[in-house]
Amino acid sequence: MNPLPDIGFADYLALQQLYADYASTVDAGDWERWVEFFTDDCSYRLQPRENHERGFPLATLSFTSKGMLKDRAYGIRETLFHDPYYQRHVLGAPLIRKAEAGRFECEANYAVFRTKLSELTTVFNVGRTLDTIVRAGDGALKFKARLVVYDSEMIPNSIIYPV
Repeated sequence: MNPLPDIGFADYLALQQLYADYASTVDAGDWERWVEFFTDDCSYRLQPRENHERGFPLATLSFTSKGMLKDRAYGIRETLFHDPYYQRHVLGAPLIRKAEAGRFECEANYAVFRTKLSELTTVFNVGRTLDTIVRAGDGALKFKARLVVYDSEMIPNSIIYPV
């Protein structure tokens, strides 16, 4: 077993807060704020577990800059038409895999529940995130890379909102 990375309590608490704030923002549908969780040269990918484990590059969603995330946020608000639904994230505590000056590699399990109007809540998506988090110039933690690996090969219809 690998030894635990040497990080202080303040950094661990800041990482916990980052994950909680991210989930709260996505669940609230605050897409402008969602974009601000990322660095300008970020990557965000949503990929089935099978493709990830086999090293296949195919992803359900793949964005390679903050500008692309802004386009997605605009699309969610202005151009995508779908049955409205609410989502709620339940997160596991982030596991810090590696820590060095101002950079953290973390993994966290997640479950997303979806509630459509006048319907029962269902499990929408379950998996884990593999994240590279960096300290920005203002001291805030931001995602440099977020790979969301979902367990099921099947996803209902389409994924509109980020996980």
